[in-house]
Amino acid sequence: MTGLKLDVSNVYPFVSQDTILGYKDMVHTHLTTLYEKTGAGNDFLGWLEQPSNITDGLINDLEDTAAYLREKVEIIVVVGIGGSYLGTKAIISAMSHNFHNYIEGVRGPDVIFAGQNIGEDYLSELIDVLDRKSYAIIVISKSGTTTEPAIAFRILKKHLEEKMGPEEASQRIIAITDERRGALRKLCDQAGYRSFIIPDDIGGRYSVHTPVGLLPIACAGYNIREFIKGAKGLQERTSLDTPFEENPSAIYAAARNALYHSGKTTEILANYNEKLMYLSEWWKQLYGESEGKENKGIFPASVNFTADLHSMGQYIQEGERMLFETVISVDSPHSHLTIPEDAGNLDQLNYLAGKRINEVNRMAELGTLLAHIDGSVPNIRVEISTINEYSLGELVYFFEKACGISGYLLEVNPFNQPGVEAYKKNMFALLEKPGFENETRAIQERLNK
Repeated sequence: MTGLKLDVSNVYPFVSQDTILGYKDMVHTHLTTLYEKTGAGNDFLGWLEQPSNITDGLINDLEDTAAYLREKVEIIVVVGIGGSYLGTKAIISAMSHNFHNYIEGVRGPDVIFAGQNIGEDYLSELIDVLDRKSYAIIVISKSGTTTEPAIAFRILKKHLEEKMGPEEASQRIIAITDERRGALRKLCDQAGYRSFIIPDDIGGRYSVHTPVGLLPIACAGYNIREFIKGAKGLQERTSLDTPFEENPSAIYAAARNALYHSGKTTEILANYNEKLMYLSEWWKQLYGESEGKENKGIFPASVNFTADLHSMGQYIQEGERMLFETVISVDSPHSHLTIPEDAGNLDQLNYLAGKRINEVNRMAELGTLLAHIDGSVPNIRVEISTINEYSLGELVYFFEKACGISGYLLEVNPFNQPGVEAYKKNMFALLEKPGFENETRAIQERLNK
């Protein structure tokens, strides 16, 4: 099976190959720190060897639970936010038929999401749908008290209990939570919900290869064994013993940091396949939340080509020159569609007659790469063979490993997110949450000035 490939040769016109190779010793030091768990955030490194640590027993339990839900309901609502939402959404969106809503019985129940926002219209319209459909809930939270998913779960739990009765509802609620602590664990024990464990040593944005991602992916009808196998392959290819020149995660981390120190402070993740749009959203959380600390870090942005070449393309080509680009390239699509001959040729496209759509897309990708390099935008290329479970498992682990290395190169803790608490503190004060009385007074005085 062809594995993930990395090409950084189009960085060399801007940062020399020798400069990137100069990171070799530093990268090895940081990889050693990761594996020996001696660096910042070392209590959240379970993801590092998670693919090889997953047991057949756990996979069997996840597959059995997914099969039970798939036979029982029309919709599965996954309740979560951040890492409990984006990774799962990324994989399911990548694997799904683009128009699955219009095709009956393609793979079983739809997997949809709640708790990733506080939208009143969103939740109300979701209830409108669930009034008409049989459904189950997968609720994901270590604590059970994170505001956005906790609100959504409270509403959906009440709706399901009123619709099906408390006993049947308890059979349709699956919790993925802490093994011993937290409000959701307590509720599981009281209500008898089936549950899976979020490992203590794995943070949300690194959790796609845990039950957080695996159960919903299996519920959507996809092969989690292949997804894990792909991740395990990349885990082995990026081990501590892998030479720097053969380690794609190490080279990617080095290249992006070399570019950052040369003044390229924004990284754009681009793809040429609509299915990868939510993969980009997960990637933005992974790198933004891991590296954006202490007034430093590469700003992660994303675009979907070729659509965004007609919107953001102008800025990328000629705007501020603080950009570099990482492109996810897919070697082979699943479909085969050619452009037909047209007798009138009014659109003047007969020169493309007989060519596959993918050939045109690949030439758009190559043409854009050349144009952006000419416009002083360095380019990193990550190629996967096709969009399937194995390749996506590779891709997720590739970015995770590179992120751990890259965060240490920046001298930040890539496994915490202290800045996320700032908005929560203000929100709780504004809502007059018990225990925040002093903060409430302080913020009211500030607003009244």
